[in-house]
Amino acid sequence: QVRLEESGGGLVQTAGSLRLSCAASGDLFSLKAMGWYRQPPGKLRDLVAAITTEGNTNYGDSVKGRFTISRDNAKNTVYLQMNNLRPEDTAIYYCFARLATVIGDFWGQGTPVTVSS
Repeated sequence: QVRLEESGGGLVQTAGSLRLSCAASGDLFSLKAMGWYRQPPGKLRDLVAAITTEGNTNYGDSVKGRFTISRDNAKNTVYLQMNNLRPEDTAIYYCFARLATVIGDFWGQGTPVTVSS
């Protein structure tokens, strides 16, 4: 199976920064994309950012200009640099991985990010 190991979440003050990491392991010969969704309390899960193995990126509107996703293909790891954090960024952040040969994504357990004011 595919396993996703997330790290870097925690508590940060408004306007602070955090860097999330997600390392994928397992059967990854057809890895196509990785990234994060997030789910704020009481709300639906929304796209944060995604990146393909070629380096193409996609961001949710609310994080454009503040968050940057990057990857290290050799490590099958993606990073999310989160700057200028706001209380509304508070959510559980879920890493996902998408394979070209599998229908449906693989998901991590989620890591909480709390932005205090």
